[in-house]
Formats: sequence, C-alpha cells, structure tokens
Amino acid sequence: MRVFTPDETAARLPYDRLVAGLDRVLASGLEAPDRHHHTMPRSGEADAVLLLMPCWQGAEGYGGVKIVNVTPGNAARGLPAIAASYLVFDERTGRHLALLDGGTLTARRTAAVSALAASKLARPESSRLLVVGAGRVASELPHAYRAVLPITRVDVWNKTAANAERLVARLVAEGIDAHLCADLEAGVASADVVACATLAAEPVVQGAWLRSGQHVDLIGAFTPAMREVDDAAIAKAAIWVDTLTALTEAGELILPIRAGVITAGDVRGTLPELCANGAPARAEGAITLFKSVGSAAEDLAAAIVALEGGI
Repeated sequence: MRVFTPDETAARLPYDRLVAGLDRVLASGLEAPDRHHHTMPRSGEADAVLLLMPCWQGAEGYGGVKIVNVTPGNAARGLPAIAASYLVFDERTGRHLALLDGGTLTARRTAAVSALAASKLARPESSRLLVVGAGRVASELPHAYRAVLPITRVDVWNKTAANAERLVARLVAEGIDAHLCADLEAGVASADVVACATLAAEPVVQGAWLRSGQHVDLIGAFTPAMREVDDAAIAKAAIWVDTLTALTEAGELILPIRAGVITAGDVRGTLPELCANGAPARAEGAITLFKSVGSAAEDLAAAIVALEGGI
C-alpha cells in the first residue's frame, strides 16, 4: 500500500485533471451511505468526534473511506483540531491500495467541486472572481476556478482585513492578479463569480447586491444555524446543490424554507445530475447559486483521480 504525504497528495490532484475527473466519476454514480458520527467523551475538555465517510464505485471499481478526528482540546496542546486520512481499496478484492492525506484531498476536492459547478452554471466568459473568506479553501478557489473559466482578476474580502491581505500577497506570489477588496458591496457588484468560504453564522452577502448573470458559490455554512447569504439572495437565484443532504444540513436552505421564502422543490438539482446531463444549465441573465456541503462521493471521486497516475 502506498502512503502519500500532503505534498504528494496535492501533486496528484492538479485542478484541470481533478475537475475533469470529478465530472466523469460523479456522472457514473457512486454508493455513499450516510456519514458515521461518533462522539468520544472527554474529561476536562470538549468531547472529541470521529467521522467516517465511506463510499464505493462498483464490484470492479474502487472504494474508500475518509477518517476524520475532530479534537477541540488540541488547541490547548498546540496541535491541529482536525486530522484526516483517506483510505482507498479495491472493491472487488478488498485490497488496500493507498492512504492519502485527508486534509489536502478535502480542500482540493472542495474547491474543484465549486469549479465544476461553475463550469456548468456560470457564464463561460466570466473573468472576475470575488473570494469571500481567506482560509485554506478560499486560498484554493482561484486556482480551481482558473482551470474552468477565463479568470483574469481575483478580489479577496475577509472580515479580518489582515488575513485577506496575506492571501492576496500569496496569490500574487503564485502569479495571480489578486487585489484586496475593502468594500464588499462594491466587490460583489463588480464580480462575475462570488465564492464564499467563511464560517459566518449571519449573512455576509446581501441579495440586493447581486445582479443579473452572476454566479454565487456557497461553501462555508455547514450547520442549520449558519449562512453566508440572506433570504433575498436565495429567493432571486436558480439554486443547485452538490447533494440533497444540503436540505437538512445547511442553514442557507433550511432557514429560507422554514420562513416560506422558497420550498425544497425550488432546488433545481444536484451536481451529479449536472454532470450526467452534460449541457450547461443556466438561463440567459439568470443568477445561479450553488450550495455545497461535501459528500463521500466527492472524496472517492477525487481519490480515484489521484490514483489514475498509478500506484
């Protein structure tokens, strides 16, 4: 069995190949049971959590499971709170093939999923990207989007401006025309694509700021109480999700549905459906919105791409 470091995992997941691979594998259909969630009690600190995300392709294909340990008490130990690994196996024989770095795989597939959706939903001439957030996934988004759209300028806004400045400097060093966005409303108005990767509990982007033809990508909110855009944004957009689990996990959809702003039937479909249909799914002048919460199918699809170069 091969074991891949974070750098080796990243090297096997270049965005052009990763996006194309996700498109192909997700369209083929994968079996992904509900995520396993186990609480491990702790004394004197917050409980730890073990997450298991299994998925398999078919009798002659691959299977895999992502193992995630969430240990909040590690903050006091000076250690990362999250550790993750991805195990790939041969479904027919059960033979273990590879162990990939789970954090790297998750960050890159998350950005690639957003780019894949944008390739189906955003205007093909979209050239200006606004990244809202400055964390790990936010830092990956410009590279992922540039693999599918002619992005020539990237603006970055973050609640803490110093973090946005650091990300801008990093992107510039990586050869991207990146700029600090000091006025979020103005930044949204001038963007073709607005990609949000924050931990916001309250709306950051307002629907009143959006204009015809834009694409909105929502990544950060992952609990029923979190959201990155307001009801007005949800009401005026054509909504797509990576998985229907978003209807029960994401405050972005749960809260507007509860308030009667939209219904579950207003969600146009899922990313695997977009991939299977092949053709772009946007109407002229529409505002499109893609909400992702992550799935075991996306992890396995990315792992398959990583293995295509050989074990």
